[in-house]
Amino acid sequence: MNFIQKIQWSPSETLFKIGSFGIHYYSLMFVIAFSVGYYIMKNIYKKENIKIEFIDPLLVYLVVSTLIGARLGEVFFYNWSYYSNHLLEIFLPIRERAGSSLLFGIIENYEFIGFRGLSSHGASIGIIFGLYLYQKKFKFKPLLWVLDKLSIPVSLGAGFVRIGNFFNSEIVGNYTGNNFGVIFMNRGETLPRHPAQIYEAIGYFSLFFLLRFLYKKKLGDKKGYIFGMFLFGMFIVRFLIEFVKESQGGFESELKFLSTGQWLSIPLIITGLFFIFRSILLVKKESR
Repeated sequence: MNFIQKIQWSPSETLFKIGSFGIHYYSLMFVIAFSVGYYIMKNIYKKENIKIEFIDPLLVYLVVSTLIGARLGEVFFYNWSYYSNHLLEIFLPIRERAGSSLLFGIIENYEFIGFRGLSSHGASIGIIFGLYLYQKKFKFKPLLWVLDKLSIPVSLGAGFVRIGNFFNSEIVGNYTGNNFGVIFMNRGETLPRHPAQIYEAIGYFSLFFLLRFLYKKKLGDKKGYIFGMFLFGMFIVRFLIEFVKESQGGFESELKFLSTGQWLSIPLIITGLFFIFRSILLVKKESR
C-alpha cells in the first residue's frame, strides 16, 4: 500500500492583503499565542485568588519584553552583519526594497512585511527580565511564582509561533535525501526537507501538556520546579531539532560542532536543571 511521503507546500504568507499592508499568518500566530496565554493566566490568577487587576499589566509586560528580547536576540545572535547596516529595520516591521536608497526617502523604499526574524533564546531572556520588572512593581507573589505559572502558556505560545514559521516557509529543515518531507515550493525548491518547524511545534505543545499536568498535580508549589522544567524541556527540544534544521547563521562558524541555536540552548538547559534540583532540595529541607 502506498502512502503519501512528501507534501508540496506553497502557502500565502498573508491571510489577506490591502495594498502593501496585510495580516500575516506569522503575526496572527503571535496574536493567538498572547490571547490564549492571557486566558490561561487569568484562570490561574482566579484559581490562586490573585486580584484580576494584576493580569492586564502582566500582558503588557509580557508582550513588550517578548518582542524586544526576541528581536534583539535575532539581531545580535544571528544577523548583526545585516542589521548593523539596516538599523531602522530592527524595531519596525519593514524591509528595504532591493536596490533602494535611503537618500530618496523612507516610505517609498521600504515595504511592510510584519514582524519576523525573532529569536526564541532572546525572547526567553526578554521575558525573564520583563517579569522581573513586573514583580518589582506588583509584589503580590515572588518572582519564581510568576515564572512557574507563566511557563505554562509560554510553552503553548512557542508552538503557535513555530506554526507561523511554517506558513512563512522559514527556519526550514535540512533536505531529507529521500521521498519523505515537505517541498517548500514558494522557495523555488523541488526536493523535500524535514518540516523542522512542525517537529518543534509538536515538542512545545507536548511540553505545554506536561507543565499543565504538573501544575494540576500541585507540583507548582515547589518554587521554581515548573520554570525549571520549562527551560529544560523547551531548549532540549530546540537542541535536538537543530540536528535536522538548516543553519540559521550566527557565530557557529567560529564555534565548531554545534549550531548557534544549540550553543545558546546549553546555558538555558543547565539553568533549567538548576531550578529543578533546587526546588526538590528545598522541599526536602522544609519537610525535615
